[in-house]
Order: sequence, then C-alpha cells, then structure tokens
Amino acid sequence: MSTILRRLPTEEATGLRTGARHQLAQVYRPADLVVLGLGVMIGAGIFTIAGRQAATTAGPGVIISFMIAGIASMLAALCYAELASTMPTSGSAYTFTYVIFGEVWAWIIAWALILEMELAAAVVARAWSIYAVQTLADFGISAPYGDAFTAVILIVITGTVAMGSRIGLRALWVMVTAKLVAIGAVIVVGALHFKAANLGDFYVPPRPTTTPPDTVIGVVFGEGHAFGWFGVFAAAPAIAFAYIGFDLLATASEETIDAPRAVPRSMIRSLVIATVIYIAVAVVMVGMVPYTQISTVAPLASAFREVKADWMVHVIDIGAVLGLTTVILVLIVGQTRVLFSMARDGLLPRALAVISRRYHTPSTTTLVIGAIAVLLAEFVPVLTLEPLVVIGTLFAFLFVAAGVIVLRRRMPELPRGFSVPLSPILPACSLIASLWLMVNLQVITWAYFGLWMAFGLVIYLAYGKSHSHLAEHNRGGKHRR
Repeated sequence: MSTILRRLPTEEATGLRTGARHQLAQVYRPADLVVLGLGVMIGAGIFTIAGRQAATTAGPGVIISFMIAGIASMLAALCYAELASTMPTSGSAYTFTYVIFGEVWAWIIAWALILEMELAAAVVARAWSIYAVQTLADFGISAPYGDAFTAVILIVITGTVAMGSRIGLRALWVMVTAKLVAIGAVIVVGALHFKAANLGDFYVPPRPTTTPPDTVIGVVFGEGHAFGWFGVFAAAPAIAFAYIGFDLLATASEETIDAPRAVPRSMIRSLVIATVIYIAVAVVMVGMVPYTQISTVAPLASAFREVKADWMVHVIDIGAVLGLTTVILVLIVGQTRVLFSMARDGLLPRALAVISRRYHTPSTTTLVIGAIAVLLAEFVPVLTLEPLVVIGTLFAFLFVAAGVIVLRRRMPELPRGFSVPLSPILPACSLIASLWLMVNLQVITWAYFGLWMAFGLVIYLAYGKSHSHLAEHNRGGKHRR
C-alpha cells in the first residue's frame, strides 16, 4: 500500500497500547486539565501583547483583534474536542491525522507540532530569564543578565516533568493559582483608572508605512497593516500566539480519567476562561492610557506607573515569572507526549517510547526534549522566530478541522464523547479562519516554515518510512505495540 494511503487502524488509536513499557498512567481529572490549559495559555504575554499591538498595529481595535483570535481559536478547539473524544491518545493532532489521512501526513503534522512546542519552550525560557532579571531589579536586587537563567529554568522544569506527572501537576496548581491572583489584581486596580474616552470608537484610520508589506495578505493587497481594519486583522495572528495551548490538552488524553468526556469539556472551558481574562486585561490596558502613549517595552507596567500605581509593577513581575514557568512546564509535557507517540508507532527510535519503571513517565524522551530546548535557547536567536510557533500550530489546526469533516463521512459509527455542532459548517469555518490567520503572517515566516517541513520530510524518508510499525506489518513483520 502507498505510504500516503497507509493509515493507522482506528482500533489501535482508540484502544489501549499493550505492554506496560508503552502505557501511560491516568492521573488527570477535569479540573486538572483546566489548570493545565490555563497554565499554558496565560503567560507573561497577557501583560504585554495587548499594549504592543495597540501601540503599533491596531490601536484600541486590539480588543476586536482579541475577539477575532478568540473566535478562531474556539472553532479550532471544537474540532480538537471532537477528535480527542473519539481518539483519546497522547498523540493529539499527529494521531488524528495518522488515522484519517495517512502516515506521511501524520509525520508532517508531528513535525509542525515539534516546531510549535520545542521552539515555544525555548522562546518562553529566554523570555523567562529576561523577566526574572527584571523582577530582581525591580526589587532592588542586582543580577547581571546571563543565559544561565534560561538553562536553569529549563533544566529544573525538565527534571520535574521527568520525575512524574503528579509532581508537575501539584506545582502547576500552585503556580496557576498564584498567577490568577496577580492577574485579578491587575484587572481590579486597572479598572479603577479606566477612562472610556481612551477607547474611542475602536478604530484608528490607516496610516502609511515606511516599509513595504511583509505579510502574505499585505503583499497581495499592497497594504502595510498600520492600523485601520487591516491592522486589526494583522494583530490577530500575533494574539493567537497567546491562545495557543488549548490543543496541548489533547496530548494528555491518554492520562486522563474518562477522557472522551473530560478532555473536550476541559479544553473548551479553559479556552473560554483564558479568552475572557485576555480581553479583560486588554480593555484595562487600552482604557488606562491612550494607545499613542503606550510603551512597547513594558506596556502594562508603564501604564500603572503613569497612573501612580507603581506597586503594581511588582505584582506584574511576579505574575509574569509564574506565568512563563507554567507555560514551559506544559509545553515540555505536551512535546514529550507527541514524541512518545511517534516513537511508539516506530517513526522515531523506540527507546523514546519506554516508560520509566521508577517514575512511570517517558523520562528518556523528556530529557532529550529538555536538552534540545536548552541548546535552542542558548545558541539560536529564538525570540526572532516566535511567528514560527504560530504557523506550526495553525497548520495543525487546518488538518484537525478537515479531519472532523472527513471522519464524519468515513467513520460516522465511531463513538464520540463530543460532537462539533453544525458540522460541517463550523469545521469549515475553522479551516478558513486558520488559513486567514496564516496569510496574515510574514512571508519570511512562510519561507522558514517551508524549509523546516522539507527538512522533516527528509528525516521521514530516511528513517520513519521504513521503521514504522505499519511498514513492518506490511512486510509481514511482527506488529508490536
């Protein structure tokens, strides 16, 4: 059978993978998944992204940009929810694609997920080191900037994840609770200094730019995305980076009690909560200070200084550090589960699919992922590559949305713990929305993404194609699980 048509049997994706060496323990409950989602979706960006996009791209219309990104993310979340309820496995979009479209497409999606999570972990770790140094400075503690901060946080979190899901889960609960308290303080205190006049009519007339258009849609229409409606839509992909993370809940399906029901509900609930919180902070941000006076360096902290509430800077610092810490933790967990699933399917070395007898986690895979993240964060200018995280995620969103439509027609009899309403209309809307966000990304981002995917296909042809379990089965070998 052609590799493109070689699909993972549904019963293998939905049933237990036999053998204790390749089976994850169930540790998550619905409330844990909500915390997991908030842990990755709400990071330090909540204190900066609204101000930066308002000052440079969308003006007060950034609030509408948050809504657009939120709607696009919710459409994708509904699609993820249905497939996760049908195939509750740690592979997430990779396994969904393997069952619905075939092995080579599954590898492509997995390669996009690797780009999303590995690069995101490195990006967030670098940002964590910057915020950690700034936090110490704001408390009057001198600390020279150094890459050691980046390595330390990645090593600590990698070790925590490797030692077991329960340990990481307890730490996550504490940190997420603390950062939500900090965000609540920001919203309440900021609301006390809110001025409706700063919002205007949410629209700033477009302004000519001194640089040529650099996004796909901008090149097509010759528009530079400086304010106006183009600016409002151009801000949405950058904001979508903040919402990214709800999809990682699907990677925890195999470790979740009553996953077909718990994962979809928790995914949607966490995204709704995160969206409301982001929009509330955006309203406070734009309402406190006119968008023309917002600092792009530390928007929210500068706004509180402007209204003489300097003490809030310390709250923001602590919230930012905690927020970034939880993001790194969940990213490492999610990335581990995707690589674990790929190795279990034979597309990567099978040693990566071995569960530690002591910690009951894929510890080897976790350590490998942590080591790569450290190397990326230390030796690659990852902060300039942040848009690649967005395009990798949106690419997976496209396949998940299409997968809902195809699976409904191909296997309508499969039990589903959750079904997307108004299918295939809403899945089609999700596909279009994701594509729209993608064409609002820079052309250079598309170029780098194309190179990354081409590199991934070379690796698949060199190793994954011949080592996959399905390839062994087709050759008459023992199909092990």
